[in-house]
Amino acid sequence: MSVIVRNEEGRLLLLSKGADSVMFERLAQDGREFEVQTRLHINEYADAGLRTLVLAYRELDEEEYNEFNEEFSQAKNLVSADREEIIEEVAERIEKDLILLGATAVEDKLQNGVPECIDKLAQAGIKLWVLTGDKMETAINIGFACSLLRQGMKQIIINSETPGIRALEKAGDKSAVDEAAKANVIQQISEGKALLNVASEDSEALALIIDGKSLIYALEDDVKDMFLELAIGCASVICCRSSPKQKALVTRLVKVKTGSTTLAIGDGANDVGMLQEADIGVGISGVEGMQAVMSSDIAIAQFRFLERLLLVHGHWCYRRISFMICYFFYKNIAFGFTLFFFEAYASFSGEAAYNDWYLSLYNVFFTSLPVIAMGVFDQDVAARFCLKFPLLYQEGVQNVLFSWTRILGWAFNGVLSSTLIFFFCACAMEHQAFRKGGEVVGMEIFGAVMYTCVVWVVNCQMALSINYFTLIQHVFIWGSIVFWYIFLLVYGAMDPNISTTAYQVFIEACAPALSFWLVTLFVTVATLLPYFSYAAIQMRFFPMYHQMIQWIRNDGHSEDPEYCQMVRQRSLRSTTVGYTARFSRSKLELPEQI
Repeated sequence: MSVIVRNEEGRLLLLSKGADSVMFERLAQDGREFEVQTRLHINEYADAGLRTLVLAYRELDEEEYNEFNEEFSQAKNLVSADREEIIEEVAERIEKDLILLGATAVEDKLQNGVPECIDKLAQAGIKLWVLTGDKMETAINIGFACSLLRQGMKQIIINSETPGIRALEKAGDKSAVDEAAKANVIQQISEGKALLNVASEDSEALALIIDGKSLIYALEDDVKDMFLELAIGCASVICCRSSPKQKALVTRLVKVKTGSTTLAIGDGANDVGMLQEADIGVGISGVEGMQAVMSSDIAIAQFRFLERLLLVHGHWCYRRISFMICYFFYKNIAFGFTLFFFEAYASFSGEAAYNDWYLSLYNVFFTSLPVIAMGVFDQDVAARFCLKFPLLYQEGVQNVLFSWTRILGWAFNGVLSSTLIFFFCACAMEHQAFRKGGEVVGMEIFGAVMYTCVVWVVNCQMALSINYFTLIQHVFIWGSIVFWYIFLLVYGAMDPNISTTAYQVFIEACAPALSFWLVTLFVTVATLLPYFSYAAIQMRFFPMYHQMIQWIRNDGHSEDPEYCQMVRQRSLRSTTVGYTARFSRSKLELPEQI
């Protein structure tokens, strides 16, 4: 970044600051007096984990400034797609021949809870990449501080600071520098892939660390697939000295090429492109301004709050939405197939099984509120267990609750429910006397009985599936059933021209008949019995993650380390970063050392 100022003496000064990798190449030959000492100081600061910047300046004459100001104003007023590139080109023409002033170092401590949060996210099966503008040594120290790196982990370091490239840079041959740097990056990526193949056979975790200059060539069209393949195979990826544009390009590469859902989190203006490129952008509000928050989808105050956002609310939200969609399929299939079976029963004569208002209000009043309440309030496990067992989040990563198997299973349950409802109702009421006088049912009574069974079954199915009952859910589930009977009373009491086939059906026909209540009870129990049996067997012999945690919670073993470890061993993804992985690795290496 640069600024042009006029001092008290009237002289025009260009003051610049930036990363050492960018600033040193912009220095004039007579402005490098303190370059060697500054490089040593910067390396010392970076080794100590400090964030470094290089400061430089140059004096401008009036003619040069006026020419630059005119070109810069024209570039800023452009409306073409390459506006930003043209602005950068104009700025680069004046940001040259600088005189080195020195370097600054600032301590930027990790926020509270960052290592613990990263460890939990790693256990949840989330792949973590660090895209930073810090110097490589600083980025590595931060990686160790937050347990993305650990002692003994092999590091694949890709950088362009080789003696050959430095010699070409001093010679000033830019095309030769680009060609040599690209070849060097490709060679290092190939060596890294070979090392990755060996490490995968030994189940050893690797870390990839790449600097901004190398990232320029790694993101080119003919290299980026190789780079992505290497990066995906590594446990940790740290891209240091990355520009805001590079952060956005890396995010886009991962999102497009892998098809994975990406989340970016940042707190500064240089993270805006990355936040907007990711599927989900999380901005941290803090001392670095509000640009990141204004450009993000979600705003949090500290990095550690990401743990609860994803592991608790993310898990609950995924489960609620998955079950809500599957349940909508179920309840509409259960209702719709009774119509299909009735049409087959009536030889496809076009006779309606239900009154028109029954059809209209099914998804409006009688079955909609319970599923909405479930989508807002349901919790399979409490928040503290979501944080204690991060592997619960892997149900979402592996899409366990919204797979085709799950969707088709609910659809089959809907077909089975409608089959049992229709044929039980038809067999129970087709020939037998419905009331004491010996009358058999008519079509309007048969439709009301079958509809009553559907309302009972789909609402009781919701009651069986909910894990966390609240007063609102009780009111919505049982209130929907009660409202159906109230509707029958009110609608059936209206003029026959309005109520048509529902006129006095409940008061005169259904309510006085004991068989109506017995059929409703029998059909509801018989229809829900297959699902109840399946759920009991699956819970007992093939429990899912959340069911195992429910099990140990109900048995009072939630604080037992042995039981907790048994649940954690069910994880399908081994944890390779975080302090949990570091401790696990230390335990494995301890017997070897003994």
